[in-house]
Amino acid sequence: MTDQQRPGDLTRRRFATSAATAATAFTIVPRHVLGGVGHQAPSERVNLAAIGAGGQGGGDINQMAAHGANVVALVDVDQDRAAGTFKRFPKARVYRDFRRMFDKEAKHIDGVTVGTPDHVHAVASMAAMRRGKHVYCEKPLTHTIFEARQLTLAAAKHGVVTQMGNQGHATEGARLTNEWIRAGVIGEVSEVHVWTDRAGKYWKQGIGRPTGRPSIPATLDWDLWLGPVRPRPYHPAYCPKMWRGWWDFGTGAMGDMGCHIVDHPIWALELGSPDTVEAVCTLDGLEINGKPNFETYPIAAAIYYEFPARGKRPAVKMTWYEGGLMPPTPAEMPAGQSLPGNGVLYVGTKGKMYHGSHGGMPQLLPGDLLDAARAVKKTMARSPGHHLEWLQACRGMGTAVSNFSYSGPLTETVLLGVLAQRAPGRRLEWDGSKMKIRNAPELNQYVHKQYRKGWAL
Repeated sequence: MTDQQRPGDLTRRRFATSAATAATAFTIVPRHVLGGVGHQAPSERVNLAAIGAGGQGGGDINQMAAHGANVVALVDVDQDRAAGTFKRFPKARVYRDFRRMFDKEAKHIDGVTVGTPDHVHAVASMAAMRRGKHVYCEKPLTHTIFEARQLTLAAAKHGVVTQMGNQGHATEGARLTNEWIRAGVIGEVSEVHVWTDRAGKYWKQGIGRPTGRPSIPATLDWDLWLGPVRPRPYHPAYCPKMWRGWWDFGTGAMGDMGCHIVDHPIWALELGSPDTVEAVCTLDGLEINGKPNFETYPIAAAIYYEFPARGKRPAVKMTWYEGGLMPPTPAEMPAGQSLPGNGVLYVGTKGKMYHGSHGGMPQLLPGDLLDAARAVKKTMARSPGHHLEWLQACRGMGTAVSNFSYSGPLTETVLLGVLAQRAPGRRLEWDGSKMKIRNAPELNQYVHKQYRKGWAL
């Protein structure tokens, strides 16, 4: 990475205030103003293309269409996996390469949804924004920290409406968590635990590159699936479903679920950028044939973040667990109950609070804190729904709350934990404004990556 490629510094204050700004800026447009879902005038319809039309990408474009969007084009390198979406939108024009889609459809679309594997998120989203198109991109926003910073800056530069697919950001539970934390229901919070059950349960980690050479399915364009990544032989161990565990394509359990789960403490506590991060990983799978294994992520890991004090708020230590690891069950939890498989536990000076993933409804420990929580006024605007608020913002009504000014810095924090797994057992000092590890400069090469020709950011 050259000096000319580095973005301008973003101050810690900008990171710390991005969540609050997004939350207070959002307003709900009454349904009678819109005419109701499915009753928009043709001029109000948002014309969309879906980049990634199978799997989660197909789910996103279906949601947009249910809220009145007009699906103009569908892009997917795997025609079989996206076949159901193609059938649902028979009038949409179909492409394999999003670059060709933009060449043909740029005049006909207002925005795109991006639901590809992680390694293509940034190049597809940037291509859209440079053409002045609104972007809804699945989580994690990008594959590298540098990409997240660049998308944050580009969204501001081009003035487009953006949203990352951390759907729990729009829930009632997420807003109650914010309001209860900020009202001091559990006191000052200086310790947070976050965890997921994804690694090892939904895909394999701690394994080496497959050696077999099976035939590429006729419906899959493998070269386009690789996108910016260096060529390698096709294998079903990568796609369509298992790519999250591979360094070159996914971001492991931290990238998959971090933007859902870490979102809530970062938002509620206005944490900003961390000062340090350290990963502790299982030894099995760290080496393959005596060499470090950077093909797949470790089988299990714990990642420790330290966030600085913010004004009168104390510093916060946040611990991430994956691969079957979890925090201990709180002593205050009633007998027979346990923490959910994915979630957040906040430790305050007056008590504790926990909730599941995707903005689950917060639970208080001890339970008698609920009386204080019920007295807290609802100060945050409620969302009409994660996908709908983006579409409304595309029409000029309201704000998409998980826009890139918020979700970009959030993704950077999540991906810093991913990067720390390249150096397990080392406490890394992070300079968020410069995107540099101060005490291990040799690791800064992993803040970004090299692209194949034709796939530049």
